[in-house]
Amino acid sequence: MRPVHNPTQSSPQKAKGKRGQGEANFSFPQNAPGSGRLLAKTQSSCEQTPLLFPSPSMEFAKRHERENISGRKGQKRKLEEDLDDERPISFPSPGDDDRETLLCEVGAQVNVLNTTFSWTEADRAAAKRATHVLAELAKNEEVVNVIVDGGAVPALVRHLQPPPLSEGDCSSKPFEHEVEKGSAFALGLLAVKPEHQQLIVDNGALPHLVDLLKRHRDSSSSRAVNSVIRRAADAITNLAHENSRIKTRVRLEGGIPPLVWLLQFSDPKVQRAAAGALRTLAFKNDENKNQIVECNALPTLILMLRSEDAAIHYEAVGVIGNLVHSSPNIKKEVLIAGALQPVVGLLSSCCSESQREAALLLGQFAATDSDCKVHIVQRGAVLPLIEMLQSPEVQLREMSAFALGRLAQDTHNQAGIAHNGGLMPLLKLLDSKNGSLQHNAAFALYGLADNEDNVSDFIKVGGVQKLQDGEFIVQATKDCVAKTLKRLEEKIHGRVLSHLLYLMRVAENAVQRRIALALAHLCSPEDQGIIFIDNNGLELLLGLLGSTSLKQQLDGSIALFKLSNKAMTLSSVDAAPPSPTPQVYLGEQFVNNPTLSDVTFLVEGKRFYAHRICLLASSDAFRAMFDGGYREKDARDIEIPNIRWEVFELMMRFIYTGSVDVTLNIAQDLLRAADQYLLEALKRLCEYTIAQDISSDNVSNMYELSDAFHALSLRHTCILYILEQFDKLSARPRYSQLIQRIIPEIREYFTKTLTRPNPRDSRL
Repeated sequence: MRPVHNPTQSSPQKAKGKRGQGEANFSFPQNAPGSGRLLAKTQSSCEQTPLLFPSPSMEFAKRHERENISGRKGQKRKLEEDLDDERPISFPSPGDDDRETLLCEVGAQVNVLNTTFSWTEADRAAAKRATHVLAELAKNEEVVNVIVDGGAVPALVRHLQPPPLSEGDCSSKPFEHEVEKGSAFALGLLAVKPEHQQLIVDNGALPHLVDLLKRHRDSSSSRAVNSVIRRAADAITNLAHENSRIKTRVRLEGGIPPLVWLLQFSDPKVQRAAAGALRTLAFKNDENKNQIVECNALPTLILMLRSEDAAIHYEAVGVIGNLVHSSPNIKKEVLIAGALQPVVGLLSSCCSESQREAALLLGQFAATDSDCKVHIVQRGAVLPLIEMLQSPEVQLREMSAFALGRLAQDTHNQAGIAHNGGLMPLLKLLDSKNGSLQHNAAFALYGLADNEDNVSDFIKVGGVQKLQDGEFIVQATKDCVAKTLKRLEEKIHGRVLSHLLYLMRVAENAVQRRIALALAHLCSPEDQGIIFIDNNGLELLLGLLGSTSLKQQLDGSIALFKLSNKAMTLSSVDAAPPSPTPQVYLGEQFVNNPTLSDVTFLVEGKRFYAHRICLLASSDAFRAMFDGGYREKDARDIEIPNIRWEVFELMMRFIYTGSVDVTLNIAQDLLRAADQYLLEALKRLCEYTIAQDISSDNVSNMYELSDAFHALSLRHTCILYILEQFDKLSARPRYSQLIQRIIPEIREYFTKTLTRPNPRDSRL
C-alpha cells in the first residue's frame, strides 16, 4: 500500500492541495497553468482577432488534463492533514490475492456502522473506529472501488446525522460530532473518484452535509464542531468537483447560504474550507454565482483578500476569480465593492499561488474597459508583474505575461510597461518550451509594439531578431509574432526613424548593428538610400558579413538579401542596357541567305552569308571590323575561329531578328560569343538562362564565369544567391573565402541599387 502522506507544509501549500483548486483559475492560450474560469471577451479590435488573442476555453480544457491528477492527490493531502490523534492503519494494496481480504475488512466495518446507530458509548466508539478505518483505507485510491463495492457508502451517509435520542433521554452524547466528522471525511475521500460522486449524492448525502455546515448553531464552538463543519465543506467540494448536476443540487439543498456565512467564522480553517467549496460551486454555474453574490459574499471575500493568512487570501481570490469569469455584471460588482487594490496587493504576496491567481484576475479585470486597465497600472500592478516574469515558477511567469498582455492593449500602459523594464523579460520568455507561456509573452509584445515610444527600445535590445529567430510551438503564436513585426514595420517613419538613425550614428557598435539589421527587414524601399547609404547602414551590414562570427555573418547575409528584395531591382533580362547603336533587324528571311549578301563568314568549314549593314548596326565590334583599319574591312570571306557553328548561327539569328531561344546547353558558349562581339542584349539573355541553373554546387563556378565575361547581371544573381543560401553554403569548404572576396562586389551592387533617384529623398 502506498504510505499515508501527512503533510508538514505551510498554509499556502496546504491550500494548494485542495481539490477545488482544480476549478479555480487560470486561462489563456494552450496549456496555461490552471484556471477553471474562462476569460471574457473584450471590445478591442485586436483582442477580437482569433490569431492573436488567447483562447481561454482551450486553455481551460488542457489545463484540467494536466492538473486533475495532482489536484485529486492534493485534496487527499488536505483531507488527511489533521486526523486528530488517531493512529494510522495500514492495509496491503488490493492485488488479486488481497481483494477478498479487503472486501471482508470493508464488510466488517460496514456491518459495525449498520449495527451501531445509537447514542450508547460503545456503539459510538465502534462507529467512530469504523469510519476511521474506512477513511484510512480510502487514502489509497486503489482501494476506493473495493470500499464502494463493499457497501460503505449507504452506511457512511447514514452516520452523517446523529442517531435519534430515546424519549426522555437527556444524558451526555458520547463522541458527539466525531462519528459525523469521520463519515464526512471518508465520503470526501471516496468522492475523489468522479464515478462515485453521484452514488454518494443518490444515497442522500447532500442534505446531511448541508446540515453539518450549520452544526455550530446548535452547539458551542469547539474543535470537534469546527472539524465536522470543515469536513462537511471539504466533502461538498469533492462531490461537486467538475460535476455540474451536483453543483446545482447543492444550491437546491440550501448549501450556499451557510457556506457564505462560514466565510466569517472564527476558525480560519473553516473559512478556508467554506471558500474552497464556494470556489468549486461558482465555477461555470451562473445560478450558483448569482446566489453567492446575493448572499452578500463579496464584502467578506474582499476582506479575506487582505488577510495575513496566505491560505485564506488564496482561497478568496480563487472564489472571486470563478465568480467574475464570463460574468461581466458580477465583475462590475466586484470592482465596485473594492476588490481591485487588494488584488493588486496580492501580486507581492509571499504565496506564489495567490500571486498567480491575482495576476490572472487582473487580466480578467483588464478586459472590462480601457479605464480599468489604466486604474490597475495606477495602483501599482506593473512592477510586481514584471518581477513575476522572472520567477522560477513557470505558472507565475505565464500569468504575469497574460496580465501584462491585457494591460498592454492601452496606449499609455504600453509605454509604462516598457519603461519599467518589461520588454527584456518578455522577449526572454519567447525562448520557453512552454507553448502557452510563449503565446502569452508574444501577445504582450504585440501590445507593446503598438506604441511609437517603444519601437526604438524594441529594436535597440534586439527584439526584432528575437521575433525572427524564435522557434514557436503553436501556430497562433507564429501568427501573433508576424503581426507584431508588421506593426513595427508600420512605425518605421517620421520621428521613430529619425531616432533610429541617430542611434545608428552615436550608439555603441552592438546597438548600431542591431538597428541596421532590423531596418533592413522593416524599412520601406523609399527610405533605404537614407538609411544604408547616407547613414552608413550598408557598411554595418557588410561588417557583419565580414565578421569571424558565423551567426553575425548569417544575420548580415539575411538582412542584405531582404534589402535587395525590398529594393525591387529589375530582373536580369529587363536590366539589359539599350544598344549603343540604333538597332536594325532585317528579319528571319535574311538569316544565312546569299540574296544581297556582301560578306561571308567561314565557321567550322561552313559558309554563313551575312549583310554588312545589319552587322554594322548590331554592335561596336562589327562596326570596328568593317569601318576600322582591320583587314576584314574589305574581305569577302572572313574566317571565324574558336566558335562552333551552332553558337555562331544562333548569335547571327539574334542580330537579324532581335530574339532567340537560348537553351542551357548552349548558353555559356553563346555568352562567350556575345561578350566577344559586344552584343549586350544577347549577353543578358544568356545570363538569364544560366542564372536559372545556379545551385549550391555550381554557384562558385558561375561567379567565376560572370567575372570572366563581364556578365554583370549573372554576377549580381550569384551574389544574391550566396546571400540567400548563406546558411547552407557557409558549411562548404572554400566558400568562406569566396564570401569574403565578393564583399566589394556586394558593396558596389547595393551602392548602385540604393542610390537610384528617389522622389522621397528629401522627406527627412
